[in-house]
Order: sequence, then structure tokens, then C-alpha cells
Amino acid sequence: MAIGRSLRAIRADPRMPRRASGGWTYHAAVGSDLPRLTVALTFDHDSLSDGIRRGDSPVKLSHAEFGHRVGVPRILHLLERERIPATWFVPGATMDLYPGDTEAILAGGHELATHGWFHEDFSELSRDAQRAILDRSIEAVRRATGEPPKGFRAPYWALGSETLEEVEDAGFVYDSSLQADDYRIYRVRRGDRHSTTDGTTWGAEGRLIEVPGYWAMDDWPYFEPGDDGREGLAAPSRVLEIWTGELRYAHAHAPGGLLTVTMHPECMGRGHRMAMLEQFIAEAKTLDGVGFDRLDRYLDRWAGSDA
Repeated sequence: MAIGRSLRAIRADPRMPRRASGGWTYHAAVGSDLPRLTVALTFDHDSLSDGIRRGDSPVKLSHAEFGHRVGVPRILHLLERERIPATWFVPGATMDLYPGDTEAILAGGHELATHGWFHEDFSELSRDAQRAILDRSIEAVRRATGEPPKGFRAPYWALGSETLEEVEDAGFVYDSSLQADDYRIYRVRRGDRHSTTDGTTWGAEGRLIEVPGYWAMDDWPYFEPGDDGREGLAAPSRVLEIWTGELRYAHAHAPGGLLTVTMHPECMGRGHRMAMLEQFIAEAKTLDGVGFDRLDRYLDRWAGSDA
């Protein structure tokens, strides 16, 4: 009873930011246009983009090149075999370096979205510099597909305080950099203000839709050693346990929801990790009402049934 009263109090609190629709439940469109659970396999094809910007050593650059030489073909073959459409976030520099990769991604029926140019940290850039990268990236995708991209994911999931305002103003439909939810997409607020002296003021929701992610559903923290002392090189069985745990929980508790997985070809493309990805896909296919799709297509259906 105490828990129930607490939840009602939270929901009634006028200070709490809410979706415009006011929904605290998961999507109501289950059984119509949305599967019970949609799994989105997403790939950040960073390749040499950030290594070129940083001036990395030949060994680090070769690690990044593995994504192009081995990871992308392996992943595309798996997706084709399993008939899974995916979303690829590709920096502009990668598109320039490897136009054949972009062609193969599009030929496979996958979505092409943006991910900076040289995998820049947007939190360190001026507003004008951020907008210039966004504009350049939009034009690169437009040249490849004939249409502007719908999606943006910040490199490193790093954002400046005004980055997503620039993303929305540039015409993007969605971002995939924040972590305020797990299986529900939501509208991004503009103008949140936080102060130790003046408190918090919540901004108003804009047009931009957020596709939330989280480190636990990203391959990189598990598998790649970091300069910050992160060990990396985890056993795939450990990662599979976590990912399938999220999968089963979302399937049971988030009808109509979206489970987003973030991967990198230079990381996931290693053989033992590809085997883990195959197991994850197989597990998802055993659950009733689970489907795989591109982010843009999920959002199109969500928008059509969110009225």
C-alpha cells in the first residue's frame, strides 16, 4: 500500500517532467502495428575516424581498420542470413574513406544515420562547430541516399548543453545518446536549467524523439580495454547473460517497447563475439512477439499510433 501511494504521489507531482501524452505505461499499440517487443541492432561504424583526428599510432589505426576489413562484411552477412534490418551510425570520415561500406549497408536494406564527422566529442565544441559538423554530415547522407538522415547519435554519447537543440533545429527526427529511459522512446526537452542556488527548471518538450541507450547494452565497455584503466576483453558468456536478461525483462514488462543494442564492427566483428551475437539473436527469436527493425521504421510506427 505504501509503495502504491508513493507511485501515485510521484505521478501527481506537477514538478515532474512528463511526456506530452502523460503516459507512464508502455506503448498501447501492441497487437496492432507494433510487435510486443522490437529489438534494434545498431552499429557505430567508427573505423579510422577518431583515430585520424587524434593522430593514433599504427597499431590503434589497424585495430580500427579491422572494422572495415572484417567486421562490416561479417555483420552484414549475419544480418542478411537472419533477415534483420539494422541501423548504422556512420561518421562522415568513414563514409569518405570506405564508400563501398556505405553502398553495402544501403544495399542490405539498412538505415544510414549520422555519428559526427571525425567522431568528435560534441561536449568540447562550440555551438557553431557542432552545427557545421551536423550540416556536413546531413549532406553526406543525402548524397548517398537522396534523403536527409533521420537519426543522430553523439560520438562517445557526449553532448554539450545545447547540442540536441542544434540536432532538432537541423531537422533530425531522433537522437540516440541519452539514458533517461530504457525501453520507451520519449520527446527531448529543450531548456532544462539546473542550479545549486536557484534549483531546477524543466524545459518544454520539443519535436526531437529520444531513443535511449545504456552502457550495459553497448559492446565497447565490455570488450575493449580503455586508457582509463578499463580491462575490457570480457568473456562473451558474461555479456550474453546481461543482454539476454534485458531482453527477457523487456519482453515480459515492456509491451510495445524497444530494446536498443549498440555495437561497433571493430569490436563485435571478432569471431567469438560474433558467435555471441548469433546466440542473442537466436534467443530473441524464441520469444513470442519479438521483431527486429531499423530505428526509423519503429519510430514511424510509434508516431502513427501515438496519437
